[in-house]
Amino acid sequence: MVDVSVRPPRRIGPLVVLLVAAAFLALIVLGSWQMQRLFWKEALITTIAERMTGTPVALEEVVAIEAAGGDIEYRRVRLTGRFLHEGEQFFFATYNGRSGYFVYTPFELADTSVIFVNRGFVDVDAKDPARREDGQIEGEVTVTGLARDRLAAKPSWLVPDNDPARDIFFWKDLDAMAANAGVAEGTAPIIDFFVDADATPNPGGLPIGGVTIIDLPNTHLQYAITWYGLALALAGVVAAVLLKRRNPA
Repeated sequence: MVDVSVRPPRRIGPLVVLLVAAAFLALIVLGSWQMQRLFWKEALITTIAERMTGTPVALEEVVAIEAAGGDIEYRRVRLTGRFLHEGEQFFFATYNGRSGYFVYTPFELADTSVIFVNRGFVDVDAKDPARREDGQIEGEVTVTGLARDRLAAKPSWLVPDNDPARDIFFWKDLDAMAANAGVAEGTAPIIDFFVDADATPNPGGLPIGGVTIIDLPNTHLQYAITWYGLALALAGVVAAVLLKRRNPA
């Protein structure tokens, strides 16, 4: 008679083997992808740091780079012209925990082309130019700042719609800003990016310049370790199961 109390070890089905192998491969791929992202992010952070601390170049040089399809983001730039304060547009923002606006002002160059300069932050109660008259600089001035890309579209449905009737913007729609400021294409050539002014103090202290925010979270290494760790744990579980089947107690 066959002793039914002793059963031969069951075979692991091909489907289970396939699923385990696929899971292990997926975890390795995810970890490797995060490592690629890590190298890309570190290179990007290095590039931005180099640009932000580099010698400012003439606006014409950055315009040429942008026209050729090059990357102009965060390049230090120097431009000379005059502010068209009557065309100020206001981007809703926070600064050091305070609510207010970044003041985007049309800046007319010698060739009559116009670029919008983010002059910096003002509190809500300083939106009215009459409350910061000293900062409304007249005549020719040289500005140093960082080139910033325009947005092609509203970044998310969660972002409120712009309110041009009150000169308030929640996303940087360059075309709408230009039209609302009365400097739309056709009246004067509009340069296709923005400039964030540096922290050089404005007369009277407003607007507060140097408000460019660099927020590039770099958590790719942690994610890579997580995925690789899960792959290692899965391999350990499989090894333990196979060992137990080979050497049953």
